[in-house]
Amino acid sequence: MTQHDSPALPAHRPGASTQGPADPSPSRTTRPWMPALLYTLGFLTLYLLAICTPWGQRAENALFGFGKQGGEEAWIYPLSGAAYGSTPLPPMELSAKPTLMVGLAVIVVLTLVRRCWWPGCAALGIVILTTGGKEVLKSNLPRPDLVGAPENLLDQGFPSGHTAIPAALTLAAVLVVSPRIRPYVATVGVLWLACIAAASATMGGHRPSEVLGATLLACACYGLATWLLPPAAAPGATRSPRALTVITLTLALAIALASGARNDTLTRSLVSGATGFICAALVWYAAVGRPAHTARRTRPARG
Repeated sequence: MTQHDSPALPAHRPGASTQGPADPSPSRTTRPWMPALLYTLGFLTLYLLAICTPWGQRAENALFGFGKQGGEEAWIYPLSGAAYGSTPLPPMELSAKPTLMVGLAVIVVLTLVRRCWWPGCAALGIVILTTGGKEVLKSNLPRPDLVGAPENLLDQGFPSGHTAIPAALTLAAVLVVSPRIRPYVATVGVLWLACIAAASATMGGHRPSEVLGATLLACACYGLATWLLPPAAAPGATRSPRALTVITLTLALAIALASGARNDTLTRSLVSGATGFICAALVWYAAVGRPAHTARRTRPARG
């Protein structure tokens, strides 16, 4: 071949594109770090506004002035375990630790049966981080007395331990059950949470901010766990009947209002009921209401 000869052209293959490379790049998984950040920011904001400002302290302390001290006037008092000889509704009073232990055992069994190792580890992490983090935060977050409150209102209870247990167990359970029943498991969990959160607020053991703080802590741990899961193990979008969300939240509102009701004050009853409902809505949105946890993106073809 002389220098004037042209090199052989590559053979044309049928079906090959003539418009340049159009193969999409490997799909990339977008991890859901934003929910974890938002729940964490919500937790910190709630703490700063409700506990570290004079007007936040006055607003919550004023609730204890509505009605009698103690939970005897609450409708749920017979189920609280505070009444002599009564059986507490889990996880209230002395049933908190047994409820937590049973919940952890159920998660372990489901993990072994379904062989979902990564989601099972994430579920255990949610419960351990939420309940353990609650103890650490409760002991170390200061509650400054900015308004000269009575001594019985100075105890640190942020976040609420009784609320943290149903919130964490519900979010953990949705990771280890079958996607087909996940919405229904979440429904049972948020109804349980609505009852316990409202009862904790109305019985006088916790302020609304402490109950909401526990729920936000659980949601933040759930967001962190799902973010750290390998892409193949991360839960996908949960498809639930359209009516299920309406039914679940309507029932949660009714249960929260009933669990927060008192005979001696309407204001405290409504605030406690609203607190329980907001907690239920937060966990429902975290577990079921969010869009798909993964999103695939491809590079557009170049012409």
